[in-house]
Amino acid sequence: MGLGKWVKKKMQTWLEIIPPSAEQAIVIQREQTRELEVLRSQLWYQGDANELFQFFHQTETSTGAFWSVSPSSSKVRKIHSGLPAIIADTFAYIVKSDIDDIEAPPEWDDISENMSFTELVGQAVCDTLVSGDGAFKISVDTELSEYPIVEFISGDRVDIEQKRGVLEAVTFRTMYTVKSVRYVLHERYSRGKVETTLTDISGNEVPLSRVPELADIPPCVEFAGDFIMAVPLRFYADKKYRGRGKSIFSGGKSQCFDALDEVISQWLDAVRAGRVVKYIPLDLIPRDPSTGALQDVSSFGAEVIQIKGTLNEMQGNKIEVVQPDIRYEAFVSAYVNALLMCLQGLVSPATLGIDVGKMSSAEAQREKKDVTGNTRNTITTALEKALSQLINAVLMTYENMLGGSPEQHEVTVSFGEYGAPDFDSRVETVGKAAAYGVMSVKTQVDELWGSSKDDEFKEAEVQRIMSEKGMLTANEPSVGDM
Repeated sequence: MGLGKWVKKKMQTWLEIIPPSAEQAIVIQREQTRELEVLRSQLWYQGDANELFQFFHQTETSTGAFWSVSPSSSKVRKIHSGLPAIIADTFAYIVKSDIDDIEAPPEWDDISENMSFTELVGQAVCDTLVSGDGAFKISVDTELSEYPIVEFISGDRVDIEQKRGVLEAVTFRTMYTVKSVRYVLHERYSRGKVETTLTDISGNEVPLSRVPELADIPPCVEFAGDFIMAVPLRFYADKKYRGRGKSIFSGGKSQCFDALDEVISQWLDAVRAGRVVKYIPLDLIPRDPSTGALQDVSSFGAEVIQIKGTLNEMQGNKIEVVQPDIRYEAFVSAYVNALLMCLQGLVSPATLGIDVGKMSSAEAQREKKDVTGNTRNTITTALEKALSQLINAVLMTYENMLGGSPEQHEVTVSFGEYGAPDFDSRVETVGKAAAYGVMSVKTQVDELWGSSKDDEFKEAEVQRIMSEKGMLTANEPSVGDM
């Protein structure tokens, strides 16, 4: 032992310093399972105040959340903002309406029209944002359609199997109830195979005939082609549950929405408590002429408090009206801050039509708008890959239905540019570029009209502009033309 270590040891002994243990166990217990977290996100989206109240009172007892500590008395008005549904629905509309181009074999046009492909994409975006993930399910039922049937199943009814990051199978769970007995149908989609099993509520496998509508379904169906008739979809990876997606309402966002609801509820409760109060002497309350009973003099939103009359000759009986002073500025400030916490990292207030910064500069507003673009780009990047795989799997399934040999197809899905400037701004920008001579006429027309006009229209516009500017070239006249 060296001199330095000997001195250090003696000092620790003299000061009674106990070194830290090499192994220190920390136990953290999670209050909710993934199923409960997904259910909570779905309740935030549905926005029913009564359902939120019941859920939080039964699950979250240690967080002190507004929905878990608010009393059940009807005198306390509990209000939900509805903001989670607005966020999810807004992104679903932005993305589904921004599908720019799909390059696929011609038969895809009839298939997509039959399944309402755009609406399916919108539903998938909304459900994935809320539940964290999900999967497209391809099924065949010739009695319903001559084409493959595509559904999107939310993540609360989907199990995803992966091995070293490679998808192995997707299992869809469906609940059935027969004579008050609940059963769960498990449809396991793997490569070239669909396996179907039925279990009771305890997890024991039972015959499919227990459910009459499932009696004719074979336990296993094999098909040609090395592909899975299911495509998972997720936008954000969940660090807590490996291999699954993360809801935009999970984690701290749930607490932010709870805080926003608390501010709104307190605000409206203060407004209710701040209504006009009338102090009316007993002698001034009208009475029923026949019975002498006091009549009701209160109107909606008013309270009456009875006080004794006065015998002072100089001061007659009169009705006094009192209204408390409500500090609306404090509630507005708290509301804005809670709202910004809910939207932070997800969406710009301007996207939702919310004006919370009238004094902000134009540059600051554009920076806030970038948040919506970032979230939108995350969604479209995942969709471009998933939708390409989905269309390819649908086409291969359709080839199997026709009795052919399924083949892989080259499919690409692209989305337009989000937040493109309006027509007036494009005209100004393109006009300046043309004046400086840094943009060709063809590029000017492409930038101005984008994908809103076809190639024939844009080519005619190029010819017209070049003709008006005298830029068209003509062949040199020959001797015979003179």
